Amino acid sequence: MVRLQYLVMFADNQWTISYGGRHFGPFTTQRNAIRAAVDAAHRAGIEGDTAQVLVQGTDSRLFRAEWTYGYDPYPPPG
Repeated sequence: MVRLQYLVMFADNQWTISYGGRHFGPFTTQRNAIRAAVDAAHRAGIEGDTAQVLVQGTDSRLFRAEWTYGYDPYPPPG
């Protein structure tokens, strides 16, 4: 099963959520963007999908997992 990913990103002095090639926002704070992304991921989870919210790190390249809905194997295979 494919996990839906909601990416919380900071660009041009604003926070946005990227999902499915589309951007949502802007949000005034990271906290508000994360809350909106978790709400959207939770709704997707209730509909039967696995979903995850990832937040952009300070280096702008790496993302950290903030919230996961559904099966999350740990440790990952391999």
